[in-house]
Amino acid sequence: MAPNGWYSTTTAQLRPYRRFPKVDLHRHLEGSLRLETLLDIARIHGITLPLGPDLRSLVQMQAGDALTFSTFLSKFQMLRLFYRTPEVIAQVTREAIADAAEDGVLHLEMRFTPVALTRIQDFGLGEVMDWVLESAKQASQDYGISVALIASVNRNESVELAEEVAQLAVERMGRGLVGLDLAGNEASFSALPFAGLFREVKASGLKVTIHAGEWGGAANVKEAILALETDRVAHGVRVMEDPEVVALARERQVPFEVCITSNYQTGVVPALTAHPLVKMIEAGLYVTINTDDPSISQITLSDEYRLAVENLGLSQVQLAAQVAAAAQAAFLPPEEKQALIERVRSRLQLSSGE
Repeated sequence: MAPNGWYSTTTAQLRPYRRFPKVDLHRHLEGSLRLETLLDIARIHGITLPLGPDLRSLVQMQAGDALTFSTFLSKFQMLRLFYRTPEVIAQVTREAIADAAEDGVLHLEMRFTPVALTRIQDFGLGEVMDWVLESAKQASQDYGISVALIASVNRNESVELAEEVAQLAVERMGRGLVGLDLAGNEASFSALPFAGLFREVKASGLKVTIHAGEWGGAANVKEAILALETDRVAHGVRVMEDPEVVALARERQVPFEVCITSNYQTGVVPALTAHPLVKMIEAGLYVTINTDDPSISQITLSDEYRLAVENLGLSQVQLAAQVAAAAQAAFLPPEEKQALIERVRSRLQLSSGE
């Protein structure tokens, strides 16, 4: 059985999707921690934790959980207790990349929130970013996977704090850090106070991705495109609520980082079969398929590919097109992007038996 309590997926069911080459553009480091690693960290550092199913329920979504964004976000509160040392931060970074590589991911764009990693021990923001960058670089080489990192800031925190992270991110361009992400509670906090900062970041050479159209409506997608000049929209599934915003996104060909299971677990869609992935594709939108928080959701990207085909009706040909689209949307320099596209195309031919 697959290591999750949601789908009871067998190895045989997942096998054709494990063979697919994969590109994951939207995966959070803080949502990718192994359960066994949490137990080891707790033992070493004396963190008092419930064991077995009780611990799992605190850090992973369970079948009986309320499907709301507050429930989903509550899992991160417990996870923040574990970032105790530079070695721990390096370890969880390495393991997240190793897990992606094992699932057949050729290129991973992993976002991490420096502020969240510093809070428990009051580390410096720049120090934390360097630990993640150094660990990711080594893991990329060791596991043969292309990795790019995106620093994330939250809209429910101050613009001044975001500016500090952004400046540190700009200073680390060329070392594996490629973009800046705006996340957080879009239902209660506007992105507009951050618009000037994100336009400046983009002018500096970093790429931009904005969480929008997930817990807020289509207007937030429009805002991300026009006011923050985003290169990609994180989630964005509620774009379908407004035909004018659909037309804008289609005209601009802004890539959407869609995460099927996450959208269900956070209550964005009422059922997996109601997910608008296929409708987005049929509307001419630029759609990619990603994991979001694989440990919290208890999924892999192979699970998401299987859901897209077997639950939502995406054809194998369409799935291959979405993988190729994700490679094209990667935050990579032109030569590296072209190499990734060619690698993906070659693997797709092999997986289809051509």
